[in-house]
Parts: sequence; C-alpha cells; structure tokens
Amino acid sequence: EALPPWTGDLPVATFEVAGGISGTFKAEIFLDRVPRTASNFIDLAESGFYNGIHFHRVIPDFMCQFGCPHAKDPKSKRAGTGGPKDGNFKNLRTNKTEKRFNGGNILDENISKDSNTPGTLSMANVGRPNSGGSQFFLNVADNKELDWFSPGDSKHPVFGKISDNYDLVVSISKVKTTDDNPDVAIVIKSITIEGLPQQSSA
Repeated sequence: EALPPWTGDLPVATFEVAGGISGTFKAEIFLDRVPRTASNFIDLAESGFYNGIHFHRVIPDFMCQFGCPHAKDPKSKRAGTGGPKDGNFKNLRTNKTEKRFNGGNILDENISKDSNTPGTLSMANVGRPNSGGSQFFLNVADNKELDWFSPGDSKHPVFGKISDNYDLVVSISKVKTTDDNPDVAIVIKSITIEGLPQQSSA
C-alpha cells in the first residue's frame, strides 16, 4: 500500500567514532522511503546495540562495513557473521509492528531506487533474500553494481546518506588493514538519533 506523503525533515544520526580514527559524522536516515529498514536501524541505535562495535571490514575506494555484534572484539574471527536478537520493532512511518527473525533478519525493502553512491548507508546481507539485520556499510565509491535494481546478484538497499563529515568516513576506509580489518581498532562509541517524527499515542 502507498505510504502517506512525507513532510518535514529526515531524522539525522550522529556517529561518534574513536580509536585509530576519531571524530563524528552525521547521516540523514531515509525514513521517508524505506521505513522498515530505517526503523530497524533507528531502533537498534536507540537501544545502544551499536555502541562499542568496531569497523570490522574497510576497503579503500569501496566501503566501510560495521554493525556486527561479534566486532565488539575488534579482532574477532566471527566479525561479519552476527546480527541482533529476534524480536519486534515499530515501523516509525506506518506505526505497524515489524519482526526480526532467523537470526535477527528483517524483510527486504526493495522499493526505493536509491543508488549505492559515495556517502550512502546500505544494508549488508549474505546474498540471500531477507538476510539483512544490523550490519551495514558506508559507500566511499560509486558502487551501483550493489543496487537492488541492478542486474547482478548483489542486492543492497540504501537507507541513508552522510550529511556531515564524509571525509572522516573516507579516512576510515584508507587505514592500514590486515585482511581488510583495521590494524588499529576503530570503534563507534555511540549513535544518537535526532528529528524523529512525533509518535501519536494512538
């Protein structure tokens, strides 16, 4: 069914980064276009799920990947395989209840043709339908071959775009790595969300 018209500004996430690279960057979250995916991210961020997780995979001229709970240990061999617990969260656009299932995965939301351009936030998955959970990546190149509407096998829906300090994310992508894992650990200390729509108490 069609979403009601969106009015006003988008929510903004502020990421506080520390370790080998430190600073903050901000991203607009596309609650208007991909409400399930955006609400999943916002729910995890507001619960503190992401606090203390490290970037486990960074590749220059490609992307920085983040959001695996195993990566609270920056050198974990299981980094990249984890997700949130199964459960429910609220779709902040439709007010409906959404589910996380089969290891914290959400239903794919391939509805908005936003390309994996530099500075976008995009859902990671394992190459199967409905396998995205908490992990996402920050594009530092034009990775349109990852678009869900491109011909290839990779289907990664975009759910936000960096609005402030993109250069910090580029610098994260260029740090020295071993097997794509930063030699000096880089952690997200916190993600705070501002500008959420006012929830009706109905």
